[in-house]
Amino acid sequence: MNQHHNSSSPHRALVIGASMAGLFATALLRKAGWSVDLFERSDVELFGRGAGIVTHRELLDALTESGANIEQLGVAINERIAVDKNDQVVERLDFPQIVTSWDRLHQLMRATIPSEHHHLGCNLQSVEQSASGVTARFSNGRVEKADLLIAADGYRSIIRDIYMPDVQPIYAGYVIWRGVADEGAMPKSARDTIFDKFAFFLPPNNEVIGYPIPGQDHALERGRRRYNWVWYRPVDKKTLETMLVDENGAYHSLSIAPPKVRQDLIDEIKRAAEEQLPPSFRDTLRAIPRPFFTPIYDHFSPKMVFGRVALIGDAASVGRPHIGMGVAKAAADAQKLADVLRDPTVRIEQALAQFENDRLDIGLKAVERGRTLGGYLLMSHDNNTTHDAHWILKNTASSDFLKTQ
Repeated sequence: MNQHHNSSSPHRALVIGASMAGLFATALLRKAGWSVDLFERSDVELFGRGAGIVTHRELLDALTESGANIEQLGVAINERIAVDKNDQVVERLDFPQIVTSWDRLHQLMRATIPSEHHHLGCNLQSVEQSASGVTARFSNGRVEKADLLIAADGYRSIIRDIYMPDVQPIYAGYVIWRGVADEGAMPKSARDTIFDKFAFFLPPNNEVIGYPIPGQDHALERGRRRYNWVWYRPVDKKTLETMLVDENGAYHSLSIAPPKVRQDLIDEIKRAAEEQLPPSFRDTLRAIPRPFFTPIYDHFSPKMVFGRVALIGDAASVGRPHIGMGVAKAAADAQKLADVLRDPTVRIEQALAQFENDRLDIGLKAVERGRTLGGYLLMSHDNNTTHDAHWILKNTASSDFLKTQ
């Protein structure tokens, strides 16, 4: 049995989950003077997970405070457009924003954490609490003691399941098909129409979105970038169950890894694109070797703190990806947590209560806004229904709702 504890800092934290929430929590708590160790169940570094990420002021602030270098963060875009079935622009909105990739953000944040504090192959098995701290036990026999444990283990959080087993992801009634096309593989007509913009196609009960992101090796040069392609499509729960079965007949609960998505489903989405999408989005899909889908869920935990255990990011709440706030919210959760824990004279319980009070409402607002934006996918589109494309362009992947509610 291995047991580790660094006594050079007055307080120590364990962070469970090495995705973006965990990286931000580790980096920012270290900046606040804590000794922090990050534990990830995977045996290999996380990379190649997710695709496009839309940045917000909240994310940029957290990146800067963590010490990450954001000079070459992503692609700067200035405009949002909506096109019709013939690629004619039907709505246009000035909207300066930086768009990037999950890989690029991971690279920047991973560089802020010393390798001796980033531990792979550590699958959490149990958490025990006492009046003075927490003990974490891992399947590899490792035992860690600390003053605080931070659950950054995603929307399927095993730590949340320990304390709030009734809080489970709720299927939204639709899935998101997505993929990434190399800029050079896209036909010129598609590049000219949508590449340098945040582009939308909004047929009834469907939503297609795309925007440029850094290319391989985080390249930002013209011709080497990539295009993040997204298609939201309604899928009833019974059909979803069949889609979560892989080529070998194995069923995957909640979600399925991209390499395991069946070829017949990929063929079907490509056939549908030929019939239903405008040329720019249709031709971009042709340049994507293997698109994949993810079911859309949301959930909200009415508590984020359980003694000396705190939930952050998707472990605490998930707003649908229409809001484009998943990474930004996780970063802001970590930033607030580090801020309240910075003063060593403040009792940890008092600091955690302040953290929960400040961030719980933000999580609820994100969930509610995601449901509002996603309502278009399931609403009735009869002759009496009008749809405001301008409203969707303005509110998708925007953090303005945090200021106005």
